[in-house]
Amino acid sequence: MIRVRTSAVAALTLLSATAATGQDSAASRRTFSSGYRFVEMTGEELFANVCQGCHMPDASGATGAGNYPSLAANKNLESGSYPIFMVINGRRGMPAFGDMMTDGQVAAVVNYLRTHFGNNFEDAVTAKDVQEARR
Repeated sequence: MIRVRTSAVAALTLLSATAATGQDSAASRRTFSSGYRFVEMTGEELFANVCQGCHMPDASGATGAGNYPSLAANKNLESGSYPIFMVINGRRGMPAFGDMMTDGQVAAVVNYLRTHFGNNFEDAVTAKDVQEARR
């Protein structure tokens, strides 16, 4: 027998009711609050206020309530397109931040990660690279 918490059942009921009436609920479209945009503009600020909560201040990653990969000396950051994709779209436990960051903010945090924490990938990504990745 599967047990579901009452609040989860209520949320599913609400989602089903809005879907049945043709209404599109915000819960079915977004992970976070609708319309939320980060105000930080530099890669360092974005990392400190968005990324380090899961990936740790030294980017070493963590394991506990989830598995947060290390971004330090990470070969996956060699190609700028991979971290751009991850920041925009998320994957597994990482939420998508594409709706909350401008192209310039995504480029800034990706460039920061690619040039800090033991990463030496000097070929900077641009806001245009991010814009193209969103298509």
